[in-house]
Amino acid sequence: MSFVYLGFLLFSLAGMVLLDVRGRLFFARDPRRAALVLLAGLVFFLAWDVAGISLGIFLHSQSVWATGWMVAPQIPVEEVVFLVFLCYLTMNLVRLTEQALARRAAAADPGREEADAP
Repeated sequence: MSFVYLGFLLFSLAGMVLLDVRGRLFFARDPRRAALVLLAGLVFFLAWDVAGISLGIFLHSQSVWATGWMVAPQIPVEEVVFLVFLCYLTMNLVRLTEQALARRAAAADPGREEADAP
């Protein structure tokens, strides 16, 4: 049993949390909505995994880097943590992109902010 892969996943997830808090991107902006979006993504991808497993497409194989802990048949704990990381990364990237586009639009038309103000 090794915690290498799980450790790297948790380290990467911690990086997403720091990015989120620093930029007020996802959970730091609206925790309730962020939790719902993250949960919806996790449920979708877990359903995708279950469908793939039932069709014989996805099969778990033992690894010297993984813990060996399973949350369901053919679904290791690392898969769940990876899916949480994947959804969190995606939402942080979406928010970063929105912010970058808003800054770009504001820089291209500086008078727009003043015209939009009530």
